[in-house]
Amino acid sequence: MQNHFQLFNLPQQFAIDGGALDAAYRDVQSRVHPDKFVNATDAEKRVAMQWATRANEAYQTLKNPQKRAAYLCELNGVDLQVESNTAMPMEFLMQQMEWREALGDARAAKDAEQLDTLDGELRKARKEQLKDIEAALNGGDFHEAAQGVRALMFLEKFGEEVRFAFDAIEA
Repeated sequence: MQNHFQLFNLPQQFAIDGGALDAAYRDVQSRVHPDKFVNATDAEKRVAMQWATRANEAYQTLKNPQKRAAYLCELNGVDLQVESNTAMPMEFLMQQMEWREALGDARAAKDAEQLDTLDGELRKARKEQLKDIEAALNGGDFHEAAQGVRALMFLEKFGEEVRFAFDAIEA
């Protein structure tokens, strides 16, 4: 069975041409769109629907950098172990604690400026994490990339908490 990159005829790598992905997705969708199968048999309609669903799933995976990195790790035999492996470098954990404390302070003070600063730091950390993940993937170190994806998941989750705090202040 084709992997997501093969489905869209893209190179199997982290750096992806978004325009090429969008065009390939539209091409696949146009070939399996239900309107083209109005007069088809039920079996043909079912197969077309399965392809459309698969194309949607592949597109969503490849479009999102975190999901794409995780998928590349899995394609190369490295399970992310999201549930069982929560170990992180001490420096990363200390940064998390500092950010959590800053978030608590900003919430208590209803300080949008402090939240904005925290959000900026998170965006920068996320960008750096993605660069590290890409370097690990390009170097063939899929275990290191998996560790990076797990860290990125922490950053994404914490980013959601910051956005919720913004919403609470603005409400």
